[in-house]
Amino acid sequence: MEKAAAKVEVALLLFLVWFACGFRALGADWIPASATFYGGSDASGTMGGACGYQNLYSDGYGIKNTALSTALFNSGAACGACFQIVCDSRKSPWCKKGTHITVTATNYCPPNYDLPSDNGGWCNPPRQHFDMSQPAWETIAVYRGGIVPVYYRRVKCQRSGGIRFTINGKNYFELVLIANVGGSGVVSGAWIKGSDTQWMAMSRNWGMNWQSNAFLTGQSLSFRVQTSDGKVKTAYDVAPTTWKFGDTYASSIQF
Repeated sequence: MEKAAAKVEVALLLFLVWFACGFRALGADWIPASATFYGGSDASGTMGGACGYQNLYSDGYGIKNTALSTALFNSGAACGACFQIVCDSRKSPWCKKGTHITVTATNYCPPNYDLPSDNGGWCNPPRQHFDMSQPAWETIAVYRGGIVPVYYRRVKCQRSGGIRFTINGKNYFELVLIANVGGSGVVSGAWIKGSDTQWMAMSRNWGMNWQSNAFLTGQSLSFRVQTSDGKVKTAYDVAPTTWKFGDTYASSIQF
């Protein structure tokens, strides 16, 4: 009997420690936020968006995606980041206990200043809010809930295949969408090199679209990518000399 009571006390103590730490795990702090959903049951309404990704399947992200409020979006600099999200079942009956999901930031949830932040204006600053794809949201919460309190943390992104480069623009202007990025997931720097040029720094235009103002037609193209954690990878001769605007070229490198 005494041993059983001791086991109960230990279990209770461990629970209280976990509760007091606010979902603190693996050395990373869980941050409180809220979450809604959009895009329909097949997530088709989440394709495209403010990060520049078009078809989220071909760009490597699929339906486990989310739009971020202004406080998280960072003017597009958070595009590609991965977040692990759990529903706070202590505060909402709509949570599915024991579940979590990892989603990629692929879009922006704009503020709605016509509505109060606690009643419809969920993405108004300074709220930290995730507007998730419906399939992703229903992994952690019941559809009828509409909005739930959550905890989140940044995690490493796991990708299949190499980094992909979609080249748009015309003549002296290359606008390159960099997608399917693992590790940090967020591109913080990019360089381009033609077979007849030196390395040239690119600038972020919008979302994860990076631009160069050089005439590179007829040259094979190499890319160097730096992620927000400072790691750098180089993909040589990804696009052949016959590359065309509008085409996507997959590399063999990954973080």
